[in-house]
Amino acid sequence: MSLWVIEDELRATGYAAICGVDEAGRGPLAGSVFAAAVILPFGVNIPHLDDSKKVSEKRRDELFDIVKDLAVSYSIAFADVDEIEKLNILGATFLAMNRAIGGLGSPADIALIDGNQVFGIKYSCQAVPGGDGKSASIAAASILAKVSRDRYMLELAERFPQYDFHKHKGYGTKLHYEKLREFGPSEIHRPSFLKKLK
Repeated sequence: MSLWVIEDELRATGYAAICGVDEAGRGPLAGSVFAAAVILPFGVNIPHLDDSKKVSEKRRDELFDIVKDLAVSYSIAFADVDEIEKLNILGATFLAMNRAIGGLGSPADIALIDGNQVFGIKYSCQAVPGGDGKSASIAAASILAKVSRDRYMLELAERFPQYDFHKHKGYGTKLHYEKLREFGPSEIHRPSFLKKLK
């Protein structure tokens, strides 16, 4: 299936600048949640572009640079741990997405949001469940969000070496829970996500 079907249908109804939006980092126990918004030149062919979860780390890094080079406009944003705790993770995800859409150098006519909920998005938008595997624009956003967050977690790994963030990127792995029990939570852990920590 072409990754341009959804954008093609929207263009046929009069939309010109269509941006894809996706997030990375809703599930981890630590760190910010990231979002990206991307407007691609319509119909551009980017080999191997797909949902970031289906692409190897090496290929994601390659696609990251390609998407940034080819995009009409892109923006990467985040919501930090304090905002996650204040708003809950869904509210913080919407906040990051709104920041990403608002940060585009040229405004979008409509935003395609990966997922089935858009009530927290303040821009003209459409939900696309499983969108990172159906829409080129959302797939591109998923790559930018995922690579940006992974690189941010590598920076945190240098600041907080005791947690081995470079291995698990903050997700709730066995290793991460072992480190949490040994060292306790840090300032960049999400307290509301640590209820299983005994």
